[in-house]
Amino acid sequence: MQFADQIDRIFTRRKFLTAVMASTGSLALAACGGGGEGDVADSVSKRRRRASGTSSASSTQAASTPAVASSTQAASASGTVTDTSFGVKGDGTTNDRVALQKAIDGSVGKILLITGKSRIDAAGLDLRTNSHLRFASGASIKLLAHNVASYQILRVWDAQNVQIENASLDGSKELNSATNDPNDGGQGMGISIAGSTNVTITSPTTINCWGDGIYIGNSYRSLTTPSNTVNITKHHATGCRRQGATITSGANITFDTPTWENIGGTLPSAGLDIEPNNNNAVLQNIKIISPTTNSCRYGILIYLGALPGSVNKVVSIDISNHRDNNANHVAYEVGGLALNGHSVTGHITSASPVYMHSALGFSKTDWDNAGPTVEVTNMVYTR
Repeated sequence: MQFADQIDRIFTRRKFLTAVMASTGSLALAACGGGGEGDVADSVSKRRRRASGTSSASSTQAASTPAVASSTQAASASGTVTDTSFGVKGDGTTNDRVALQKAIDGSVGKILLITGKSRIDAAGLDLRTNSHLRFASGASIKLLAHNVASYQILRVWDAQNVQIENASLDGSKELNSATNDPNDGGQGMGISIAGSTNVTITSPTTINCWGDGIYIGNSYRSLTTPSNTVNITKHHATGCRRQGATITSGANITFDTPTWENIGGTLPSAGLDIEPNNNNAVLQNIKIISPTTNSCRYGILIYLGALPGSVNKVVSIDISNHRDNNANHVAYEVGGLALNGHSVTGHITSASPVYMHSALGFSKTDWDNAGPTVEVTNMVYTR
């Protein structure tokens, strides 16, 4: 992991730094927001590549967009089927991807129980509208050896009413022979949610992903359709190279009691990164409740550089009871916003955070004060 010498590479346009390192207190800062035109490519990768002089990153989208199931049957406890009934071996050796996809497609409207230690190739799995996956105790899905920097273990793209319970997903970082280059884009995701509605994920574990544990953004089909009403409880991400979780676009998104730790290998290396790709993004009613971040470069990073544009934006992000330990750079940073005549309003709050043993507690950088207010209250910082 790299330290302060790289911050200029990440935020090349930053002109000032406002940093607060106080043991207790309240801080209210005026800030601004905006929107900028861009393509579907992930802005985290594009920003880093611009800073390092490399080419623009490609889309996080897979080679082909999966079809969305047409079933209108509600996903409920109307029945439970096991993965083994579709030929899934779950023996820790066999490539079960094809059988698992058949199981997902054949269990729409029912609960699909994942029972063993399944291994799959990097092509990943597509969940459908009304899919409901439940992982039995000890069950997991782990990638086989691969040589790709871009994958999604589970895709929830343009789907509705999806539930995932107790998922254990392993990106097999140690089995990936792709070049371990900090500028490779970090596009390997545990769970990718794009343009989907009513997604509930309970107690997911995502480890050793080449990119992010969970990624939430706009549809890759309709670039102005955000993910909406996504509730994730007790997410645990560890050992991922880029982020524990990323939100590029979404409305009514909640992470409740997540733990994001040991994130590093490609920038930004944040527990959580909230960073829109372009002016099509929506960041409304984002709630991060009692998050814990341990040993990340950033505990939580909010970077709105790509948001300003022709469409006026209202940002609503609320973080409560953030606990950070040992952030290598900053426990909580908000930055990168230049309105340039555009309009972004709203608020970004963090209430009662505790930052321990971090290089820096809170910072606000390159922020246009005509935009959303940025407020940190009742902060405790212990270096």
